[in-house]
Amino acid sequence: MRVEVDWTRCDGHALCALLLPENIDSDPDGYPVVRDPAVVPSSLRHARRAVSACPALALRLVRD
Repeated sequence: MRVEVDWTRCDGHALCALLLPENIDSDPDGYPVVRDPAVVPSSLRHARRAVSACPALALRLVRD
């Protein structure tokens, strides 16, 4: 699985960076910086939680 950001929806809340720090950082304005889109199995639960918590519905998980 990999994590993707829909930039047309993202409002820079930075929740994804807080909930999935293994893969995502945030820039000074709160927008995500995806360091590594590949989600390892041990982080999958965190990735699903980050996707569910995104208030703008801008984060998604995609199968490889």
